[in-house]
Amino acid sequence: MTKQINIVSTKKLLPNQKQLLLDRDFVVIEEDFIATKIKNFELSKINDNLIFTSQNAVQSVLQNPNCSELKSKNVFCIGLKTKKLLAENGFNVIAYTGYAADLAEIISLIYNKESYTFFSGNLRRDILPNTLKENGIAFNEIEVYETSITSKKVTSKVDGILFFSPSAVESYLKLNTIKNEFCFCIGDTTAETLEKNNINNIIIAEKPSVENVLEAVIYYF
Repeated sequence: MTKQINIVSTKKLLPNQKQLLLDRDFVVIEEDFIATKIKNFELSKINDNLIFTSQNAVQSVLQNPNCSELKSKNVFCIGLKTKKLLAENGFNVIAYTGYAADLAEIISLIYNKESYTFFSGNLRRDILPNTLKENGIAFNEIEVYETSITSKKVTSKVDGILFFSPSAVESYLKLNTIKNEFCFCIGDTTAETLEKNNINNIIIAEKPSVENVLEAVIYYF
């Protein structure tokens, strides 16, 4: 890079993740634009299979005193890191995908005679539960964590912004505008939220992971 490139990450990166950018002389500004909080919930009326769409939901369920009762169930989840977290804690993951739409399709086509309990957050997207309903698949939903918006004003000149969720896009836009900055997104639903706000300088990571977002930044600049 011949000029200083300023990057804003809408969540705090792990030290090794941030170092990938620092090693290439990026200036990195990082703030948590959303916050998550575990909720108290009852593990009642649990169906034969479990659905997790985030690591936050897994972390919440792991803290429930009756969590061990769930480990005999088969699990469907979104995200490789979510799958790893489940497997490390003794859950049997039989299917995982990068996106909710793909998971909904697998369940609807192959596992549609089964029943499910979906562990969700308060700002979850509608695509998975709506697809299950449309296909007459038995499921219930337990809200196990809350996401809240924690907007920050960015005063520095910015060349690129890293977004890891639709909620982070909404949070960023509360106090900031996006003009010519390039937006690097972890996945399609995050990119769609930007598009709905008439923002077009969007680059989507090849795979939905933080590391792939960082690779996209490095490759682009």
